Amino acid sequence: MSRLIVVSNRVSAPKDPAAGSAGGLAMALSAALRKYDGLWFGWSGETVEHFTGELNIEDRAGVTVATVDLEPQDVDEYYNGYANKTLWPLFHHRVDLTAYERSYGEGYERTNRRFAEVLRPLLQPDDVIWVHDYHMIPMARDLRRLGVKNRIGFFLHTPWPARQLLVTLPHHRRLVESMFHFDLLGFQTREWMELFQRYVEVEAKGVVGEGGRVDAFGRSVQVGVFPIGIDVESFLAARDSLLGQKTYDRIAASAAFRSMIVGVDRLDYSKGLEQRLLGYEQFLEDNPSMRGGVFLLQVTPISRDDVDTYQDIRGRLDALAGRINGAYADMDWQPIRYLNRTFRRDQLAGIYRAARVGLVTPLRDGMNLVAKEYVAAQNPDDPGVLILSRFAGAAEQMGEALLVNPFSREELSDAIRTALTMPLQERRRKWKALMQVVRDTDVSHWRDQFVETMISSSH
Repeated sequence: MSRLIVVSNRVSAPKDPAAGSAGGLAMALSAALRKYDGLWFGWSGETVEHFTGELNIEDRAGVTVATVDLEPQDVDEYYNGYANKTLWPLFHHRVDLTAYERSYGEGYERTNRRFAEVLRPLLQPDDVIWVHDYHMIPMARDLRRLGVKNRIGFFLHTPWPARQLLVTLPHHRRLVESMFHFDLLGFQTREWMELFQRYVEVEAKGVVGEGGRVDAFGRSVQVGVFPIGIDVESFLAARDSLLGQKTYDRIAASAAFRSMIVGVDRLDYSKGLEQRLLGYEQFLEDNPSMRGGVFLLQVTPISRDDVDTYQDIRGRLDALAGRINGAYADMDWQPIRYLNRTFRRDQLAGIYRAARVGLVTPLRDGMNLVAKEYVAAQNPDDPGVLILSRFAGAAEQMGEALLVNPFSREELSDAIRTALTMPLQERRRKWKALMQVVRDTDVSHWRDQFVETMISSSH
């Protein structure tokens, strides 16, 4: 049996597999690594004054983890720079926020080479390598230059941008060409895959063939759609745990017989948080009779706070939530509860279960697992309603949600009212269909489908 080598920017293998705060993706990849006797490689999150390539190897709950420290310049240019200020906004169609700095691109290339050079001695001839996300797009090319012949797959967790936007990136052709050193490219949705194929056809004069093969740059690569899911059984166990139940009871009691709308998103401009608050404000304006009977719990952990754009959006959200509360609150009711903190998975499951409406309205998202977690957390006898952005990857699978255009505050307002007034029979019907999707496309299905396809691919 081949070993599986997982490569990602940060290694998130949990030290305690029973930890309620461990993410579903980390749990699934850890399970795959135990199954295939594998290794998880990436950045330690730490810096050293001079890069040495020294490996830190440890065992985390049966998973071998190998990490390497980076220089501060690597972190500034590769991670904070090219990954988070260039590729992330560009892949989310925010060209206005994209930083096209030559030093960022150079740092990205240099750091990926360093990762490849450190990883190379760890590899065995029959290892299968699975590289994750936009941080490490050149990884296969750099490994091939070092003589690596192994099967290498790549999965993109974010959207892929439209061709007209990608060509604004200096050296965009070189970036895409490096992807043809992989054996398999995986995308969350058919839309993202087709945007990649369209770029190849137009910019590289490539050919999209039968069976998902794409030919360009003198090479051929297999492409496919592998929609990611959640660990359903683990999440249900978290929901039904003592802390999950206590959280539900606490939230339900604090709601004081009001209907709760919930949003859970890390702080990011791609999540449409400003548009969401404006849509909720429009709902309060449009439905004066429903004021006092509903509130929005918005959970928004802070992320990337050392990037100026994120500091700006944090200030705008604080001001917007404060303005709405100031305009509409009463002595015994506050329309928005806005929390900048992180909760454990079992706590989130309890929060989701207590919410009459799940508001998942990103402007653009690779998949969005909050949508699937919200559905999984519901009481089958009295389920809440999912409002989902049509621009989230999950919308391709979850058509029974109330699909909305998050840029339209009126559409958001109407959807909130529809969700809050939806009859029980209709809520049950929609939930049942959505839950079937969540079960059919869980994280284990995603993991096994990708790994099996990668193993059967040949370079």
